[in-house]
Amino acid sequence: MIRQLTLAVALVAVLASPAWAQERRVPASQAELQLSYAPLVKKVAPAVVNVYAAKVVRTRNPLFDDPIFRQFFGGNMPGGGTQIERSLGSGVIVDASGLIVTNVHVIEGADEVKVALNDKREFEAQVVLKDKRSDLAVLRIKTGGAKLPYLDLGNSDQLQVGDVVLAIGDPFGVGQTVTQGIVSALARSDIGTNNYQYFIQTDAAINPGNSGGALIDMSGKLVGINSAIYSRSGGWQGIGFAIPANMVRVVLASAKSGGKAVQRPWLGAKLQPVTQDIAESLGLKRPYGALVANVLDGSPAARAGLKPGDVIFAIDGQEVDDPNAFDYRFATQPLGGTAKVAFVRGGKTYDATVALQTAPDRPRDEIDIRGRSPFTGARVANLSPALADQMQLQGAESGVVVVNVPDNSTAASFGFRPGDIIVDVNGERIDKTGDLEKVSETPARAWRVTIQRGRQRISAAFSG
Repeated sequence: MIRQLTLAVALVAVLASPAWAQERRVPASQAELQLSYAPLVKKVAPAVVNVYAAKVVRTRNPLFDDPIFRQFFGGNMPGGGTQIERSLGSGVIVDASGLIVTNVHVIEGADEVKVALNDKREFEAQVVLKDKRSDLAVLRIKTGGAKLPYLDLGNSDQLQVGDVVLAIGDPFGVGQTVTQGIVSALARSDIGTNNYQYFIQTDAAINPGNSGGALIDMSGKLVGINSAIYSRSGGWQGIGFAIPANMVRVVLASAKSGGKAVQRPWLGAKLQPVTQDIAESLGLKRPYGALVANVLDGSPAARAGLKPGDVIFAIDGQEVDDPNAFDYRFATQPLGGTAKVAFVRGGKTYDATVALQTAPDRPRDEIDIRGRSPFTGARVANLSPALADQMQLQGAESGVVVVNVPDNSTAASFGFRPGDIIVDVNGERIDKTGDLEKVSETPARAWRVTIQRGRQRISAAFSG
């Protein structure tokens, strides 16, 4: 009994010590191997919640697709109905007033979102902000003034490969579950769940339902939001990914300020990876950094003196191995100040001071195109650097861009996609949404359209 008490006291002392984050060592005795994570779990688990999302989906009677049945029933053919689709995920309380962070893909398209706390209380949740670029969403629940348990955000940049972490969530809906593992890797890219390819990899078991749950370090801080797994079976196979807490901090700050979109710094330059061939042509010893491919006039990059051909290898002293690393580091910088960017030009190293400001915007004048034209049903907007940055359109500053194309629309049947920039229609230059609206309402037997899609300029002709 005395031995067990001694071990418990030792564990509490270790977990409570601020030096724990710095003191990394392997267990030195059999007694240390018998230490428990229970005190830490007891402290943090109440701040991890279940997130239930429901949406109403219209169903279609498959007989509608059979021409014989359509001919037999005519317009009186029985139609489909509606059904409710439900999804389950996890979330983390990050503010005592009731702010919760989860993944966008957990609540995407939901008509109703509910949150269940660890003590079985349930609340209706309001979506405060959704940021698809990071796959992070912020919810709010009304608690009637009651203070909720919450987790403080840790500094995910201080994580090291080999650090012990805990993953907490609700896998497969079985109930809150805690798994333990280590940080397997940092700065993982090509995961494909958001625009910022910079993930914490862990071997702590993460399964469907864990999305939006917490990745905890040994000081009880939130260091990541569990987001994805690599699996061939649909279940855990030892590779899970979490969005770093420093990205969570940026999204949460925008939500607390009342913003409807996350404000991030804008560089105004296109970056690309440095390949072996590029490294050799630039005289670099190895492929590393982010190559500046082009720079927009008047952008922060241009004012800082960056030029095409420069290779950025650090930002504020933190190494940058590729464009993904730069995007993450730059996006998590606070607005209003400056960042020091280190780069190579002509074999010499230089520093540039880049202003941390948002991309300039202009009235978007979003409209849905009506009438009878190839664009009918598409939603379009005036393009600006801010919208181009939001939609990840490289090198575009002005014009009219397609922002949404419903699946059953005329525009979809003609092959238009979100991100297409309308250059001209029937020989008329399209500079603003009103131009496209006007030309779309003009009857025509044939349509000649030029669009910019990525790096390609495409011209096509359509019959009216």
